[in-house]
Amino acid sequence: MSDSLFNKSNMQNLKGHTILLVDDEPDILEFLSYNIRKEGYKVFTASNGEEAVRLTQQINPSLILLDVMMPKMDGIETCQIIRKDLNLTQPIIAFLTSRAEDYAQIAGFEAGADDYITKPIRPRLLLSKIESLLRRLEKSTVIQTSSGEKLIKIDRETYTVKIENTQLLLPKKEFELLELLASRPGKVFNREQILAIVWGNETIVGERTIDVHIRKLREKLGDDYIRTIKGVGYTFNEK
Repeated sequence: MSDSLFNKSNMQNLKGHTILLVDDEPDILEFLSYNIRKEGYKVFTASNGEEAVRLTQQINPSLILLDVMMPKMDGIETCQIIRKDLNLTQPIIAFLTSRAEDYAQIAGFEAGADDYITKPIRPRLLLSKIESLLRRLEKSTVIQTSSGEKLIKIDRETYTVKIENTQLLLPKKEFELLELLASRPGKVFNREQILAIVWGNETIVGERTIDVHIRKLREKLGDDYIRTIKGVGYTFNEK
């Protein structure tokens, strides 16, 4: 099968995903929803965070494009509430923002965001970004490893992590970071590798972003699983 046919088939498989757009500016909602619907996606819109939470519970979207600055409830709080909802199949969440400050990105990632899209954005670039984000849902792998006496199962298809009989709910970036480290226990991944594999070249993030996600993982897993190699990177402990 040629690359062009393969890519076309993959793109068709992505269609039908439900996308929730959240922004308090009607013109932006209309512009984005028009261009995304043209590509065959199911699109719902919300004008504030409270409405976004209600809609997310009703439609369980694959992807949420979420404005940061909104009335009633901002994007950060909205993301936090969605991430804490154990009844949801957790969506990919990407913030739409014109704020390029590092502290805003760190706050978003701490809240559970997977990515950032800076406004204004051209329709073709936006659609390419959406396709890239949704491809993360198409991968299906299971990693089963152990750290000390505890068995860990990481299931890419359901985005679940189980340690013995305890299931953890992780935001997607934390999940992908853990999956990367656990895929090669004992191997040291440097910061450049982690940024390239987990965040990709299309996203500009600082090294502090990795530190934030490692800290969040340790809070949930404990301190024994991920080891820091000073001046180099991180590794998943085999013992």
